[in-house]
Amino acid sequence: MTESFPAPLDAWVIHCDGSAVPNPGRMGLGAVLMAPDGTRHTLSQATCTRGCNNEAELLALMAALQKARTAGATILLVYCDNSILVAQLGATRHKAINRLAELFDKARVLLASFEQVSLRLIPRHRNSQADALARAALGLAPKEAARPIRRRCRT
Repeated sequence: MTESFPAPLDAWVIHCDGSAVPNPGRMGLGAVLMAPDGTRHTLSQATCTRGCNNEAELLALMAALQKARTAGATILLVYCDNSILVAQLGATRHKAINRLAELFDKARVLLASFEQVSLRLIPRHRNSQADALARAALGLAPKEAARPIRRRCRT
């Protein structure tokens, strides 16, 4: 279903993230979608239900996929900072979270509706725009940027 490929010129790039405050709690969804022509689209919405962070991440991905499909996207390069989501939807499935199995199945159907999809795990600090949109949907400020760790060089 998902595969790794070099991003073609006609690929849409998606960064998605979800927040649950507290965890579990209110869920906010955020995504940044970049069209091949450089047009930037954003998604920032709260759900009317409560759930955990993994559910929020999955719902954010699904909302971003629906927005991309509506915009006419056929090839996607999707970045997410949730390792469970990437493991569940990747080529080698890991043991499912029973409570979220139906949502994962719906996400797989959405992913399969595109011509080509690559889903990649990225560090949280590289997903800050999508995180800020998810938090904004809940009325929260963006997280402060983590300071880089300074290491001493050994001589």
